[in-house]
Amino acid sequence: MANPKERVSVLSTDFAVLWLRVLGSLLLIVVHGLPKLLHFQQELQVIEDPFGIGAQLTLILAIFAEVVCPIGIIVGFLTRLATLPILFLLAVSVIYVHPEWSLWEGQFAWLLLIIFSAILVGGTGRFGVVQLVSSRWPVLSAL
Repeated sequence: MANPKERVSVLSTDFAVLWLRVLGSLLLIVVHGLPKLLHFQQELQVIEDPFGIGAQLTLILAIFAEVVCPIGIIVGFLTRLATLPILFLLAVSVIYVHPEWSLWEGQFAWLLLIIFSAILVGGTGRFGVVQLVSSRWPVLSAL
């Protein structure tokens, strides 16, 4: 059995990952996802279409990455997998869509990249839906 210091250290790491998951995801949802979802028609007029797939599909994919995936991350369901669309969207935004941004102008996107890449590495931690079902489906805990 682990000594009390080791248990506290593991528990604090799990809380740190939970903190990143919940607050990083809420920030992404509130600042980017909900405005796109609530103002869909207006967003269609201004969204960039970097891959030529059409404004509507681009906007739907952005909403998926900025609303659906963060909800999955908050509850701890397929956390690592859910970070991938977010990281892709952010990387496309800062590298391909807005290459003219200085570090100052793109700092919010870069901070979100840091947060969600840390979640990708850290995973769900102990506090998530997958931990409740991982004894039945152990492969889910790797995602």
